[in-house]
Amino acid sequence: MSSRMPPLYALRAFEAAARCGSFTLAADSLNITQSAVSRHVKTLEQSLGCKVFERKGSRLALTEPGRLLAEELKLGFRIIENACVAVGAGSGSLRLKAPSTLTVRWLLGVLEGYHQAFPDHRIQLTSAWMDVDAVDFHAEPFDCAILLCHGEPDSEIESLRLFDEWLVPVCMPQSGDDRPWPIERLQAAELIHPSRDRRDWKRWLERTGHAESVPWQRGKLFDTLELGISAAAQGHGVSMADLSLIGPELTRGTLMMPVRTAVRSGGSYHLIWPRHLGESRALHHLKGYLRERLPSADAADVLRLD
Repeated sequence: MSSRMPPLYALRAFEAAARCGSFTLAADSLNITQSAVSRHVKTLEQSLGCKVFERKGSRLALTEPGRLLAEELKLGFRIIENACVAVGAGSGSLRLKAPSTLTVRWLLGVLEGYHQAFPDHRIQLTSAWMDVDAVDFHAEPFDCAILLCHGEPDSEIESLRLFDEWLVPVCMPQSGDDRPWPIERLQAAELIHPSRDRRDWKRWLERTGHAESVPWQRGKLFDTLELGISAAAQGHGVSMADLSLIGPELTRGTLMMPVRTAVRSGGSYHLIWPRHLGESRALHHLKGYLRERLPSADAADVLRLD
């Protein structure tokens, strides 16, 4: 370690104090005494030649140099933590992030089969709500992710394209009548939006030429596609859905498409991973396994608008 760099224990104590806003809470988180935290911070200030904290009454506040240092250390310690977790988990394990609707409707079943086929290669799945799918491999503890991407991932990311998103309206079957609805019936229906910005209904109506005749600004708002589909299946209105993820419900007759027109959203699901991860055996097997078990968007008598 360079003689110009402050001691690591001092940096760690400062980062904890900055995060907790208290020497006492930082001491509890690090399992050391409050006086030890205070001494470590003093050592850091002597090493840097500037103050990182100032007292404002009983409150501990960061100075401007302290704020800048705390931001960088938060990221730095997260990178160290992620590296230790990855090494501890072993080369046969992958930490995977995926959006909640995709997880429930497809990925959970696929991973159950994967673990039976490759018992030495564990996938540590984290299902997360994301208004816009994203992952930060520098700041988040993941080795790979399955995300709905618009366009190609950046140059630091490797990716495998899995399948496209096709938007279709869905609702509860109406007493065995699965005939397509006229536009007047859709105009009077209660719309269910699986996102707060209503983007899916807006995109579908614009592409099908009904944006002026169907008031897409109204309706119920939900946070996820899964919640919207569930509400529609219970008879609370008509929701947008991904054609690839509703096949079982269409087959069972628990969902129907009142208008049999699918619009490509422009997004595609990709398996992505940082370029520096390389081609581990676990990743190699996961890529092949996913490719062979993609959900189908095939449905009879559906008009597709690309």
